[in-house]
Amino acid sequence: MIKGSNVALADLSDDVGSVIVSLGWSSPTGEGDADVSVLLLDANGKVRSDSDFYFYNHPVAVDGSVQLLGKTPTVDGSEDRISFDLTAVPSEIDRIVVAASRYDGARFGELEDVRITLADAAGESLLRFAVDDAGSVTAVIFGELYRRGEEWKFRAVGQGYAIGLAGLAADFGVDIEDDAAAEAEGSLEAADGEEQTDAAGPAPAEEPNQQAALEAIPAPRRPEGEAVGPKAPSSRPRTSKKKVTLPKTVKKTLAENDSWKRARLFPVSVLKSDRDREMRATSVLLAVMAQVPEFSRRLTAAFGAPAGRMETFTEVSLPHGDSPRRPDGVIRVERAGKLWTALVETKTNGNALKADQVQAYMDIAARRGYEAVITLTNDVALEGSPLVDVKIDKRRKHKVALWHLSWAEVTYQAQMLIRHEGVSNAAHAWLLQELLHYLQHENSGCHGFQNMGPAWVPVRNGIDEETLCQGDARALEVVESWERLIRQVCLRLGGELGQKALPVQRAKRGTDPKERRNQLADQLCLDGRLQAELRIDGTPGVLAVSADLRTGKLRTSIEIPAPEQGYPLSWVKRLVRRLAEAPADLHVETLVDSAAGGSRGTLERLRPEPADLLPKDSGTRITGFRLSLLKSMGSGRGNAESGFIRSVDDAVQRFYTTVVVHLDAPTARQAPSKERTTAG
Repeated sequence: MIKGSNVALADLSDDVGSVIVSLGWSSPTGEGDADVSVLLLDANGKVRSDSDFYFYNHPVAVDGSVQLLGKTPTVDGSEDRISFDLTAVPSEIDRIVVAASRYDGARFGELEDVRITLADAAGESLLRFAVDDAGSVTAVIFGELYRRGEEWKFRAVGQGYAIGLAGLAADFGVDIEDDAAAEAEGSLEAADGEEQTDAAGPAPAEEPNQQAALEAIPAPRRPEGEAVGPKAPSSRPRTSKKKVTLPKTVKKTLAENDSWKRARLFPVSVLKSDRDREMRATSVLLAVMAQVPEFSRRLTAAFGAPAGRMETFTEVSLPHGDSPRRPDGVIRVERAGKLWTALVETKTNGNALKADQVQAYMDIAARRGYEAVITLTNDVALEGSPLVDVKIDKRRKHKVALWHLSWAEVTYQAQMLIRHEGVSNAAHAWLLQELLHYLQHENSGCHGFQNMGPAWVPVRNGIDEETLCQGDARALEVVESWERLIRQVCLRLGGELGQKALPVQRAKRGTDPKERRNQLADQLCLDGRLQAELRIDGTPGVLAVSADLRTGKLRTSIEIPAPEQGYPLSWVKRLVRRLAEAPADLHVETLVDSAAGGSRGTLERLRPEPADLLPKDSGTRITGFRLSLLKSMGSGRGNAESGFIRSVDDAVQRFYTTVVVHLDAPTARQAPSKERTTAG
């Protein structure tokens, strides 16, 4: 689409009751990011109340009409996805504005490939709009969904704001507290002295073609008699009800001794076979989904499921040819008299999906008018590399979507709700806690990605013997397994921290996923290293992981920028003080603007003499510091104590908890409220 154009969703697909909108971008440094936000506006162009404003601290609508699904990695960066159940949007809502904002003074012009895409309930991409002229603005309205009679349409907007998230929200009627209002006011004053034509409208961007606001997004109309000018700061009401999370400290047990085992809702001791594990895991998960709406929406909103009454079933018999088929489970959601149905196929331990089995379920779903087939295994799906290949009969008008979940993703969503974000009541929190205990038990079989594959040992030996050649298909298999492992590490770390953790992609715009992996496989053959980067919210830099298959060493590291003010000696002294609890074998290197390189040493040696980190040449400028930990990596392909997977997971966990947590966090983003009200 081009800027200012619009299209009726019904002209693009027959299945647009639910849609997924994705906002994406890439960053040359891997550290660029933005926050998405959604505003539901009435006919006056304003929110009805603050609860119509959805952002990182208020991600889900009670009626299920809006749900911010969070970020997912893509080949050239990441996408922030939003699920809209358009059938649940209140009738008094006239349009839905989809925007994103940057913080800490960052501008959208620093990002690449800024775009918005929209997909229907079956996951089929319907439209794409690239925002090519964002420039130096700090917030952008990407597009809007709006009503025309009984149908919904989409308009490509691409309007830049120079006043950030706080100013954008205030312009559409959201109350802003003192600090956010001050931020908005300061941004207005700092917008290069540009003159505002309407105090209520978007600040014009610096590019020539953005000197005036688009008519597509008019400034919200003010009630008659309201003075034009800065709004007096007011206390912002809460955006959500009080929620329940697990207590930070565990109550003292009433058991007499450690031999007493707590009674569990979902016991695992009776599981003796893979079939038992699959049946139990499916039943446990689907039962909790039916009882905890917050959790089930987290898992199904991205699959196009509406927000409504959910029932779940196991071992359902469905006719198929000469003999019936029995999918592991069925999810059924009712809304406004319509049913949404998904068949579920699960695998536990290292069991792989069977293509013919999934194909049969896709055929059954198509014939019976079901909407989706969901596979659930310990494996992690990769973009452009499906776990199973199925044939889609395009002659059929009814489309069936094939979606995949990993058990690691299920665990992550449960952790985020009961440990960080909260659920509606204590009973829901207890159910999720029991589910989490079950999934993390060693006997459940739901342990996530746990095998580097049959190519791991031959590739490792080939690198050691220098016989592995470029183009070897086994190297590509290892690269794909490495990418799956890193995505799972991000899920586990993010679930523990309550922070977004994503793999960083520095690929150029438009690079094909398979082509990128082939390049990484060739590089593995040349230097024998697997490398990845993780971006974690609240950290001052990108966390890098490198596995050297020649030396058998794992390196975890982070580069932090030098302070903008002060003296170099003060910088290094402060850094060493901050790392007082870090491991003594931590390597510290000074980064300089000279080809000769900076000083380096272990923390043990530097503690008594921090000045040893200073360059020998007083004229050399310090640009930052690199902190690194080395450890031996596991050799086995599995997830045992001596396995490679466990060693990578442990290395990242150790580096974060012993090094990264001691570093100065970057400046906190400015939220549109004085405190980020996580749960009221």
